[in-house]
Amino acid sequence: MTVEKFALLSLLLGLGGAVAGWSLFQSLRSAALFSAMLALLPYGLLRFRLINRQMATRLEFLPALELFYQSYLITGRRHIRTSLQKAVEERHLTGEIQSVFEQLYRNLCVKGNDEGSLRRFAMAVGNVWADYFANMLGVALTEGNDIADNLKELIGDMRKSRMEEQAERHRLLEIRLANFSPLLFLVLFLAVNFRMNGEASYRSYITDPVGRGMLLNAVVLMFISFLMGVYLSRRKL
Repeated sequence: MTVEKFALLSLLLGLGGAVAGWSLFQSLRSAALFSAMLALLPYGLLRFRLINRQMATRLEFLPALELFYQSYLITGRRHIRTSLQKAVEERHLTGEIQSVFEQLYRNLCVKGNDEGSLRRFAMAVGNVWADYFANMLGVALTEGNDIADNLKELIGDMRKSRMEEQAERHRLLEIRLANFSPLLFLVLFLAVNFRMNGEASYRSYITDPVGRGMLLNAVVLMFISFLMGVYLSRRKL
């Protein structure tokens, strides 16, 4: 999806949210809240998907870097694109990191904008090690320097930090569990109330404007919690 289509989708969802909010609650506040939530939903889901991909590639980045280092030594320490090609074509990379390295190799061979290609690669992986690696590749591509020693040192540092990364993954999991638990509790709470007294619950939550407003507030707070969780996950990465 292009940026223009993505912006158009967000705009249409925002307009649809405004119409739905006004139809359900007959208030400008509700229309504005629904419009804001639906307009931000595509961005939130896209950012959430990016974080999922970054978490997956983070686990696989060290083996991929070790494989590239071997290819770099075999190909004579000067040919970055050839080393990337060898690492990609052997298909020993696993999961998401294979597609990330393939995209980097294609961009470096076709686009002609090495700096932009390396920046997109570092963003796709999403950690500081990828930034260091991208900087090394940029220096090697522009100046032709031998980066074997730098790669060896980077791999050594990454091996030492494996325990810290394991702790970070546990913290990210805690953030995600806290992110979705309010929705589960809301569904459980409503299910118990409707099960015990369906007619009174319908009047309280659906017919009564105050009850509908309470549910709207709950949904808004959960959506804000989701965005905060995405932001905190991004900071952790």
